[in-house]
Amino acid sequence: MLLVIDVGNTNMVFGVFDGDKLIANWRLSTQSGRTADETGLMIRNLFQYSDVSVSDIEAVIVSSVVPNVMYSTLNGIKKFLKKDPIVVRAGIKTGINLRMENPKEMGTDRIVNLVAAYEIYGGPAIVVDYSTATTFDVVSEKGEFMTGITAPGLQTCADALYQKAANLPKFEIVSPGSVVTKNTVESMQAGLVFGHIGEARFIIDEIRKHFGCPDMKVIATGGLGRVIHEEDSEIFDVYDPVLALKGLRLIYEKNKGRR
Repeated sequence: MLLVIDVGNTNMVFGVFDGDKLIANWRLSTQSGRTADETGLMIRNLFQYSDVSVSDIEAVIVSSVVPNVMYSTLNGIKKFLKKDPIVVRAGIKTGINLRMENPKEMGTDRIVNLVAAYEIYGGPAIVVDYSTATTFDVVSEKGEFMTGITAPGLQTCADALYQKAANLPKFEIVSPGSVVTKNTVESMQAGLVFGHIGEARFIIDEIRKHFGCPDMKVIATGGLGRVIHEEDSEIFDVYDPVLALKGLRLIYEKNKGRR
């Protein structure tokens, strides 16, 4: 079995694959203060709450956009799982041609999403990831990365409202059900959710116009993508919350013989 780990700025997402089937997954907050021992023990403890045994793990692959947690993560895996992880970094085989001025600038989280979107759903496609940032990445029918757009994420915007406006409260990121609201919390929820729906629709339309592909498919992912998808299911062709985990498995398959 394969353990895949996607380390993001906000969350660390873990998945276990038996062949091409995802049989377990967990989501934890990303904390830079953990030691290698704490990280290794934390990962081992996850298996106590599933039908999978840690002894069944044959290989591990890790993608991270948080450099200061990599030492503890990789060494925790080596010490407590007895595996030497594959790390998604420059030079690894992905099948995606990064057509950009400096390919090393591309976050590995975006690469693993593109790999999964292209190989599972085909191109051309737009991948929308609702994470700390909301990203819109385009992959061609030939597997080429064409362009990417980065915007503030839902939680990032919500936190900014609370932190920068003294009289505004913290609030849950859910749709209030209507753009017409009668209290402060619902007005903030409406502005956030419907504002991001408008953002997504406009950016997707502009991308389709630019590339002359009005039917270009749209695949959404990220934990908070569910809020947008449930409010307006017509924006995306697919909402796949574990797209990155699938991408990591595919990258592992491309590189397991190159160790």
